[in-house]
Amino acid sequence: MTILQFSLALSSSSAASFPVLLGSNFKIPSKYIPSLSHFLNSKHSHLLHLPNSRVSRSPTKKSRFSKSKITCSAKSVDLESSEIVKEKSVSVILLAGGKGKRMGANMPKQYLPLLGQPIALYSFYTFSHMIEVKEIIVVCDPSYKDIFEDIKENIHVDLKFTLPGKERQDSVYSGLQAVDVKSELVCIHDSARPLVTTGDVKKVLKDGWLNGAAVLGVPAKATIKEANSESYVVKTLDRKTLWEMQTPQVIKLELLKKGFELVNREGLEVTDDVSIVEHLKHPVYITEGSYTNIKVTTPDDLLLAERILNISSSEAS
Repeated sequence: MTILQFSLALSSSSAASFPVLLGSNFKIPSKYIPSLSHFLNSKHSHLLHLPNSRVSRSPTKKSRFSKSKITCSAKSVDLESSEIVKEKSVSVILLAGGKGKRMGANMPKQYLPLLGQPIALYSFYTFSHMIEVKEIIVVCDPSYKDIFEDIKENIHVDLKFTLPGKERQDSVYSGLQAVDVKSELVCIHDSARPLVTTGDVKKVLKDGWLNGAAVLGVPAKATIKEANSESYVVKTLDRKTLWEMQTPQVIKLELLKKGFELVNREGLEVTDDVSIVEHLKHPVYITEGSYTNIKVTTPDDLLLAERILNISSSEAS
């Protein structure tokens, strides 16, 4: 978890929700959904299951998920945001190469099933139905490419793959090499965060375009103390200035390239993506996100994600 201390203004972007638009080519089989109204009015309405999805525990099986059609499209367009961020101007780097050792499962955490659908496909599907997105570069082990390729015919963006690196910044750099040179923004997202909403993505895209770099974050709830090497408290930090960083993290393409030039030249290590830009002394804007945009790292996180989806559908019914 990355905590930043800062004194910047918050985004004033509206978090209002909009009705779901259903494309003419998409059908929602009722047998896969408890109630259509549960999802059409839910903030997680874009996170419906893929029909007939199934998980195989065998790592040698060619395809872990049967081919299926997408069940619902993303939320409608925020006119203010889409006027600022051009259509097909965003390249998404979806980081899906982690090992997930803390989960204790026999496959990486981002491919475990969440209510019948692999975790990584939730955000993949969200990005693939946004008009701002031109392409998704999935950074993953080649043995898991079929999970994304199996639904390629149902998405409206270009799909590319690159290999993960040893560290996070190496994986981001790998994905950066495949980004279309005509893209204006690079949107980096951790596939282990399946519950990011379309509305929050649109807000951080807009703020990234206006400021050069932006990151989703939420105000810290807990009291944070700084300790020394012997575990004694040094001081208590002012919680009002502390934020927990999330993804997506959005950076203008040329700015990200310059940041990596510096990081690689100086041999610097960074723990999140906007830190690369911080080394250039470029300001990074924090867009207020949602506490439900959790990272699924442990079995408890997986249960919490299921609970969030179930509560969202129950409240909408």
